[in-house]
Amino acid sequence: MARVLLIGLDGAEPSLLGPWMDEGALPCLAALRARGAFFACASTTPPATFPAWMTCVTGVGPGRHGMFDFTELVRGRYDIRFVNATHRKAPALWNILSDAGKRVCVLGVPGTFPPESVNGCMVSGFDSPVSTQVSSAFVYPPDLFAHVRGWRFADFQESSIGPRWHNEALPRLLQGIETKEAIALGLLRREPWDFFMAVFGESDTVAHHYWLFHDPRSPRHRPGHKDAIRKVYERLDAAVGRLVDAAGPDAAAFIVSDHGFGGAGARVAHINNWLAENGYLRFTGRSGSPLKKLALKTTPSRVRGALFRQFQGLAERAESKDRFAGIDWAHTMAWSEELNYFPSVRINLRDREPEGQVAPEEYERFCLALCAQLESWEPVARALPRGRVYDGPHVDRAPDIVIVPALDNGYSYSFLRSRGGQSMRQLGPDEYLGGKEKGMNGTHRPFGAFLSSMPLSTDAVRLEDIAPTVLGLLGVAGPTMDGTDLLGVRGGVDGEGFHPPAEQDYTAEEERIVEKRLRDLGYLE
Repeated sequence: MARVLLIGLDGAEPSLLGPWMDEGALPCLAALRARGAFFACASTTPPATFPAWMTCVTGVGPGRHGMFDFTELVRGRYDIRFVNATHRKAPALWNILSDAGKRVCVLGVPGTFPPESVNGCMVSGFDSPVSTQVSSAFVYPPDLFAHVRGWRFADFQESSIGPRWHNEALPRLLQGIETKEAIALGLLRREPWDFFMAVFGESDTVAHHYWLFHDPRSPRHRPGHKDAIRKVYERLDAAVGRLVDAAGPDAAAFIVSDHGFGGAGARVAHINNWLAENGYLRFTGRSGSPLKKLALKTTPSRVRGALFRQFQGLAERAESKDRFAGIDWAHTMAWSEELNYFPSVRINLRDREPEGQVAPEEYERFCLALCAQLESWEPVARALPRGRVYDGPHVDRAPDIVIVPALDNGYSYSFLRSRGGQSMRQLGPDEYLGGKEKGMNGTHRPFGAFLSSMPLSTDAVRLEDIAPTVLGLLGVAGPTMDGTDLLGVRGGVDGEGFHPPAEQDYTAEEERIVEKRLRDLGYLE
């Protein structure tokens, strides 16, 4: 094929797509399936947004591309920094194709800020440190901004979910799809391209917040909005159809989701409380930042951004104190950041952490013993040392232990932050809607979806396979990848040939914007 169109539907769940295609509700996706193939697509472990999309576009796992989450621990400190595109250590499709003289157009892929100097154009993803008053900072070349200024980032919060929230959110999700579709169509028709990629995030958002309405068997089920997820999928189907038609018959079309979705149950797990119960962690008795809690409780969401800008240094210190507060490091051997979408454990390692308690020579034995004990805990299906999950030169950026959650009768536990108390509890009905510190009612699952307009010579698909398949179709040799060309046409490799740029941390202002957006989306607590 002369060109490749790759459309990302963030979080699209294959068990929803299949039946709805069969019923005729998703005719454009069904037409692609009839021409080509439809598979469940294995995500990363855990199935989290940043590492999954980066694996999709690099063809390698997180241990090689180096991006495990939106944030990473600062070496030598109990603190975090926000990750951006300059932290990626492997070439993405747009780098390889640009170097080969191919024209690319990339829209909305998470993990692409700052935008790169590609042979074509790029609109960065929702993690861009640009507020809803967007600017040319998130596009390349800068004069592209005039054509994409309507591209929407997360412009409404998803953390405090009230009874009217769902009535207001669904129309905005549908409008967001319409806006992005129009911008993508304009660029697709106007720009010369060999590779065109656009990611829509609305399928992820609607599943996080409307699953309890969709699923009558959910322990959190409530009546109302039962067709919200389907309406978003139907609108995305129409957008896919228009983009595929506009791309023309000489373009191969692929549809991919970074992970799937399922429902969350009504049970909560607190990893740090479990670690404390089992002698691995001690709390100081002090809670998180009272300043931050007071600000979040008393400040209307519409003015928080301006307030944080005015007092940004104070806000940053409050957040840092809140995330790592309440732990007695001198008497702690292991702790967790307690991220619901990425449950994990870090070892308080001597000579690595400021107050490390586990000797380096005991590290491997300690990890294995802790993993075995964690696996005896009901919410944990598997607990794995990071070296058994990831491979490559950047494994040391990952948490020491990765937890694969168990399911409770098919529904996920919510892994939420706590500073003392019981290690498990039951949600009250007033918490079922989810949101900040309550766990969203729809959660990620390890298999997303993959559709191809061409038949495939395979019986299984992983995210690592997407990049080599695109390169094979376009006749471009690239670096060695973990994935396999699904069409079996990719030629040889030309070596690594990629020199990562110097890492650039966000400015304090940029970090504040990213932090607020991730918090509003429920990724930070």
